[in-house]
Parts: sequence; structure tokens; C-alpha cells
Amino acid sequence: MKYSAVVFDLDGTLVNSLQDLADATNYALTKLGKPVHEVRQYRYLVGQGLRNLIKDALGVGNEGLIDEGMRLFHEYYDVHMYDHTGPYEGVVGMLKDVQAAGVKIGVLSNKPNSATKEVVEKLLKEIEFDAVFGAREGVPIKPNPKGLHDTLAYLGVEGKGCMYVGDSKVDMLTGKSAGLFTVGVTWGFRDEAELQQNGADVLVHDAEQLKMEILGM
Repeated sequence: MKYSAVVFDLDGTLVNSLQDLADATNYALTKLGKPVHEVRQYRYLVGQGLRNLIKDALGVGNEGLIDEGMRLFHEYYDVHMYDHTGPYEGVVGMLKDVQAAGVKIGVLSNKPNSATKEVVEKLLKEIEFDAVFGAREGVPIKPNPKGLHDTLAYLGVEGKGCMYVGDSKVDMLTGKSAGLFTVGVTWGFRDEAELQQNGADVLVHDAEQLKMEILGM
């Protein structure tokens, strides 16, 4: 079947931002006099919002440093967020083809709302998304499905016949909680086992395969 609307996660799904997120967090940790982490470790730290990223990177017993850590993260990230970040191979073409086929497309990320919109406008400027939302005050972050329900309402569609696409446990739980067909991409930050264990209806291994899944080809 062809889906009427598809909502995508951003980091690890449409764009590879891992290096820049790691660099910004390590900058904050260094400024706070805390040990840094290897980039590969951030594959399992990112994806649950900035506060949780800083909290988990700091470790237990450093709760009082979280707000300053977030400030320091922004001090670096707001200047360097595009040093290494870019779309995954084939993603822009996939989005163009899907939209040309009449499918509504949206983004829902746990990245702060302003940063989500900025990344989409800068790195995916060839695409006119129908909805773009990041983490907003008063809306619980994923895996709570509220943000996804709000996004679907903004698109003017219901869950049946819609798809959610992401690269992590958080995304799989979000899509399933909202009652959507949920697709895990294997090129992102997490491994296939995590996606399968948390309810992925199907796994896709490249952008072309994802396009075919969306369009029912």
C-alpha cells in the first residue's frame, strides 16, 4: 500500500549529526572538568533530548551541573553544528520522489524545536516539508506519542495509512504507541537488534528501499 503521510525522525534518520553532537557534549564536559566520551559512545547517548544527553554524559551524581552543561553545549554547538553534519546518502532524492508521489512528509525530533527547523531549512532546503517539529515546551518528548499525534493533526491525517520512520528504540516506541506503521532505518545510530526488539514493523537498509516501502512498490 502507498502511505498518505510519513513522519521522519531527524538525527540518525535523515541527517548524520553524531560527530557534531559528540564534539559539543565533550566540549561541555571538558569545561566542567568531567571525562569525555568517544564518538561511538554517543550513538547510545543521543536521541532522548538535550537534557537527557547532558545528564547521561555527566553520569550519576552530577545533576547540579546539567543546566550549565546545556548552556556550554549550546555555546559550542550553535557555532559548529554543521562542521560534520549532512544528509545521509540518497535521502534528499528519496524525499523528493515521495513528495512528488503525493505523500505528505513531516519531521518530528527530540532536538530543540528551533534547531530542528534550522537543520531542516539548511541541509534539506530542496524539500518543502509539510510539518517540522522539534522538542517544544509543554509537549512531552518521544517516546511519548503526543508530539506525533500533534504532527499528524497538523498534517490533517489520521494514524491509519501513515508511517513513522526512525533509527532508535525511542522512535520505534513512539511510532507503535501512536498506532503507526513503524520503520527502522539501519544506517543510523543504533543497531538492528534494538529496532527489532522495540517493535519495528520492517527494517530498511538504504533510502531507495525506504522509498519503495513508502510508495508500496
